Amino acid sequence: MRRDCVFKATLWACAAVSAAVLSGCTDYYPPHMRPLSGTTRALLADKGMTPSQPILIRVFKSEAELEVWKQKDDGHYYHLKTYPICKFSGELGPKEKQGDLQAPEGFYVVDKSRLNPKSRYHLAFNIGYPNAFDRSLKRTGANLMVHGECKSRGCYAMTDAVMEEIYALVLEAFAGGQEKFQVHAFPFRMTNANLAEQTSSEWFDFWINLKEGFDYFELTRLEPKVAVCGKRYVFNAAFRGGKYPDPRRACPRYEKLPAIAFKPKRERPKTVQATLAKPLGSDINLRAGGSSQVYRVMTLGPATPDLNAPAGSGADDKEKIARTGSYQR
Repeated sequence: MRRDCVFKATLWACAAVSAAVLSGCTDYYPPHMRPLSGTTRALLADKGMTPSQPILIRVFKSEAELEVWKQKDDGHYYHLKTYPICKFSGELGPKEKQGDLQAPEGFYVVDKSRLNPKSRYHLAFNIGYPNAFDRSLKRTGANLMVHGECKSRGCYAMTDAVMEEIYALVLEAFAGGQEKFQVHAFPFRMTNANLAEQTSSEWFDFWINLKEGFDYFELTRLEPKVAVCGKRYVFNAAFRGGKYPDPRRACPRYEKLPAIAFKPKRERPKTVQATLAKPLGSDINLRAGGSSQVYRVMTLGPATPDLNAPAGSGADDKEKIARTGSYQR
């Protein structure tokens, strides 16, 4: 009798675990091992991307946005998703010293060693401050992160759920062979109009320097080659001998590599709006022949905004953030 009870209890336990796995419930995984959601995988597929492709991250303070970009097989980066930044501390401008509570601005690199699955702030990765540029100006500080818990003391803080998704995207890219990825941190979107409003700022010259890297990525959709000399960032430069210059000394002679404008292939839109614009019934063609009827049905993909759509189309961005927690630009 006792043996039967133990056997039945074991069966029930096995059944419960199996049900949880089959249902895709991620609560049984620790946060750093939770897989990408079905929704995110569907978005990747809809945009012609795979989870294992390399990533690049851009951060915009003023807009409180973090963008994730994926590199396709043609070598260019394509926008995947924009996430709301829950909180960052400080004001517009770079971090200068330990304890100033400023979130960094600049161009940083993250490798596997900078991931922290046991962070006090749910999950985190260190963006790599101070980099060569920061050190050339003798700036101090450490442990500047993108992390969860929506709390910030000089970091970019996300909600836990958003951080889990970003962390999973990072892990997928590393598993696919990417060794490190760039993080571009800006005070705002580096448009001419936005900069024109900042001419009186003490950081105007610094932001003009950041704009060079911003413009290169916007033009080419390629990861910029970043060097530092003369206490400034230098982008897309070929130095003699292939050696990087001393960040604290004047820049040696270098050749500026050509920047070729990226022209994305225009793909057939998969939006509901594009389908509804067709004549009613054009997506369902019926032909009667012989003893059977033949149907040809087009399946609609997810209704995600078209990256190439003109600015201002669709719902307001802020409404999208309030409704979904993120949106595609």
